[in-house]
Amino acid sequence: MGGWQPLPQGLPPEVRHFVEHLRLLKDDTGLSLVALGARTAYSKSSWQRYLNAVQPPPRQAVVALCRVAGLADADAERHAVRWELAVQAWPRPATAPDRPPGTEEYEDDPTLPWWDRPEPEPAAHPHVRLLLLAIVLLLVLLLGAVAAVVVLG
Repeated sequence: MGGWQPLPQGLPPEVRHFVEHLRLLKDDTGLSLVALGARTAYSKSSWQRYLNAVQPPPRQAVVALCRVAGLADADAERHAVRWELAVQAWPRPATAPDRPPGTEEYEDDPTLPWWDRPEPEPAAHPHVRLLLLAIVLLLVLLLGAVAAVVVLG
């Protein structure tokens, strides 16, 4: 891995193994980070973070790199397994002083690309529900009154 900076000390073996394989895979493509970014929809700076073990890549980034590298299904699946092991072992960033423990975040969710994230559901206004219920109740009462007039009339 000629031009790569050394990986940080103290990385879990699963993370080191995964990143080393990603680096080899990227090198095998012969692409620069800029070209890799253009072919995978992940920026050069994102790939720098992923390939220097600063941040775990999203699964879809690994899938995209495998596709660009022309890996067959079995080889791509091995990278997916390595990714799962690495993400579980990946060290979390330090907690900021104003955040409670357990709320550390990476810049991106390592498991879900931004385009697959579900849209938050809009909060339903309780008065709208109440208004709809009143309208339905009024319609039921009107139908009952019309039915009574027809039967008795």
